[in-house]
Amino acid sequence: MGGAQSEREEKVSLELTEEILQSMEVGMTFRDYNGRISSMDFHRTSSYLVTASDDESIRLYDVASATCLKTINSKKYGVDLVCFTSHPTTVIYSSKNGWDESLRLLSLNDNKYLRYFRGHHDRVVSLSLCARKECFISGSLDRTVLLWDQRAEKCQGLLRVQGKPATAYDEQGVVFAIAFGGYIRMFDARKYEKGPFDIFSVGEDVSDANIVKFSNDGRLMLLTTSDGHIHVLDSFRGTLLSTYNVKPISRNLTLEASFSPEGMFVISGSGDGSVYAWSVRSGKEVASWMSTEMEPPVIKWAPGSLMFATGSSELSFWIPDLSKLGAYVDRK
Repeated sequence: MGGAQSEREEKVSLELTEEILQSMEVGMTFRDYNGRISSMDFHRTSSYLVTASDDESIRLYDVASATCLKTINSKKYGVDLVCFTSHPTTVIYSSKNGWDESLRLLSLNDNKYLRYFRGHHDRVVSLSLCARKECFISGSLDRTVLLWDQRAEKCQGLLRVQGKPATAYDEQGVVFAIAFGGYIRMFDARKYEKGPFDIFSVGEDVSDANIVKFSNDGRLMLLTTSDGHIHVLDSFRGTLLSTYNVKPISRNLTLEASFSPEGMFVISGSGDGSVYAWSVRSGKEVASWMSTEMEPPVIKWAPGSLMFATGSSELSFWIPDLSKLGAYVDRK
């Protein structure tokens, strides 16, 4: 029985199920931050994670060994959003000092700026890197979305928006989305200057767009808004599949949500600091974790892994508690 049980446990542990999701808990926490974590990103192919914090630090972690490899301080510019390039120790980040809205390409290896990207005149609120090419897009409160090539300091394209924009590339880097004012506009990355090839509505919700994301297989997308709504859409037809509701957030904060790697579940923060998970298939809430924090955490699922991370005043890695699963398998 013992052998059969461990075999079954091994099987369930490979595929994310509701039971595994419900068993997840904090396995590791880093509490040495002196400010809230404003952004984080997992590298697509390595085990690295990068965080940006209000304490003006950029930190690089190796998730596999659960260690912080490096801390770099950006005292002059501050740091708000951070994203990996294809290289696991090179990042692009936006500043938070209120006077310089340049984006910076930074080598974490030797703490050197490789390039500055100047063009925005107000805070950058969205940053998305293309997985396939050296391109990225940024959206700002100056009501522009700029398209960039990492190899050039000047922006390659400009799109005007009527509101606070959220931007995202799909996993193939073929399409990008810009969300604002209750709509998601879909662009072909090769001929974006022709305007959107499709416009999707998220119903009556015209509150500020926060985060827009595609699932890994590109079939789904989600949009979070400041009123505490997480909309899940079919990214080909634009059909609104589900809307999940959490506590609204205050204006200067961001409600973040993330698809699990195979797109079966959505996890999200909330205006009251809690974390929730829903099944995309049923549209129902499947798990929730309360918090003592009163602000939404940043939240990202680790690529191809049974782990997600949350960032608030501390960084937490969440993993399944296999002892709970053992009890579950036994009960069956």
